[in-house]
Amino acid sequence: MILNKSLNPQHQGVSTILAFALIPLSGFATDIYIPSLPTMAATLQVSNIQVQLTLSLFLISYGISQLFVGSLLDSFGRYKINLISLVIFAFASIVIANTANIYLIYLMRIVHGITVGAIVVSKRAYFVDVFSGDKLKNYLSMFSIIWATAPIIAPFAGGYLQEYFGWQANFYFLAAFALIILVLELIFSGETIKNRMEFNIKKIGIIYADMIMTTSFTLGIVMLGLSYCMVMIYNMTGPFIIEHELNMSPVVAGYSSLLLGAAMMVGGLISKSTINKPFTKKLSINLGIQLLFGFAMIVSVNYVSNLYAMIFFAFIIHAACGYTFNSFFTFCLSRFPKNAGIAGGLTGGINYVIVSFLSYGIIYLIPAKDERNLSHSYIVLILFSVAVMFLIGRVTKNNKTF
Repeated sequence: MILNKSLNPQHQGVSTILAFALIPLSGFATDIYIPSLPTMAATLQVSNIQVQLTLSLFLISYGISQLFVGSLLDSFGRYKINLISLVIFAFASIVIANTANIYLIYLMRIVHGITVGAIVVSKRAYFVDVFSGDKLKNYLSMFSIIWATAPIIAPFAGGYLQEYFGWQANFYFLAAFALIILVLELIFSGETIKNRMEFNIKKIGIIYADMIMTTSFTLGIVMLGLSYCMVMIYNMTGPFIIEHELNMSPVVAGYSSLLLGAAMMVGGLISKSTINKPFTKKLSINLGIQLLFGFAMIVSVNYVSNLYAMIFFAFIIHAACGYTFNSFFTFCLSRFPKNAGIAGGLTGGINYVIVSFLSYGIIYLIPAKDERNLSHSYIVLILFSVAVMFLIGRVTKNNKTF
């Protein structure tokens, strides 16, 4: 059967490109309609916080699904689950584009989260299946860089789709993307798992417990969550600041998100170039820079309050986020190569659960209605990151994991 075919070695190059193309899907599923959030709130006649919940529900379901899908991928393979998930994701996108019911949109965004979780974790595992050694380490360090293409391209495209075709066009785009990749996957990809794990709940539970009890692995995931939460705080509030407070268009909001997506990529590229530098030292320096600019942003809003100042400080902070994210993502994914699906699932799952609850909690307590509140949200998360990095420093003294 075509759903059970193995990867043809002659198609490995194309299959690898397709895997990289799906790595940023979680970002596309959130970032493409960020410039449309204010319009969606007005069109659907719901509050800002209600439409922002579509992002949080996606992140929660995306995170939770990854906690469990890894064991399914390690037991039943990557290929079939990936194909089925692409079909369901496309269907849910079309449903969202054709409804004005916010609760149905909530349901479909949960479906989005579950299916994207399965797709992305399967593709992370693909690289561990197919590659090894320095080549694998190099590919894993590229994940967050490739992932950063979504915050660059998606809001930029979404701003124009919103301007000319309305918010529904964003979800038609997601459906078309998924269906095109589906066809290419059917032609060029195949199953890559070498040794299937027995689907034994007790044994799987022991593996999960061992991973979570590995302090370096768990603290690394917490750092991932804190760094991406800063990005998500801006994604959930930036368009409202730009379009409502600064009275600018969705296209401007899209360009601003593009610049901050580029910041994440810049941070990831710098992290990749320093991959062999002492781990704790380089991350401590990075956090020091982030902390400095976080406090500088708080001070500056008393004197300068405009789009350019906000984007300048956010760019530096997001670049530091990209550095942190790339460094810890590479470490966590390569920590347990024998159980790549579960490790990838736990890494992404716990990360996004942290991001979803923390980001929604912060914008509820500190609504980023202007640059001042946005800067306060940043500094809270940076201080949390410093505290976790301190714990990592203590762990490093006791072992050489990092």
